[in-house]
Amino acid sequence: MRMSISEHTEWAQKAYNKLKRRKDIAFRSQLEEKVADLLVELGVSYDYEPHQVAYTIQHQYTPDFLLPNGIFLECKGYWDPKDRRKIKQVKKDNPDLDLRMVFQSPYNKISKRSKTTYAKWCEKHEIPWCAYHNIPIEWLT
Repeated sequence: MRMSISEHTEWAQKAYNKLKRRKDIAFRSQLEEKVADLLVELGVSYDYEPHQVAYTIQHQYTPDFLLPNGIFLECKGYWDPKDRRKIKQVKKDNPDLDLRMVFQSPYNKISKRSKTTYAKWCEKHEIPWCAYHNIPIEWLT
């Protein structure tokens, strides 16, 4: 079955529009590209990834020790960036939580390229800290 000139022109225009659209948009997957093609075929206009939507994933944090006076102690040897983000977020979400850090080596740097130590990071974020061999007696009573 042969296409008429107008059918052929219509088909060519659709194909051209698809190719043009693909050059304008870098889809993240082939499925997204197929859905975009389907929307175009159906004459449905769309915007691709026009907005960013913030979200929070709820997590549970379990401090290492709870003292009778309500103070929580979190003990760290190596303190990786993921754990620092976690502690920072826990403090932000729970401003009344009395969380204090106990470090094996509080003067270790947070990374090879940083001058910031574990202790300085805590001070910057207003989180009390100490070395494990020097826990203040006031924290314990």
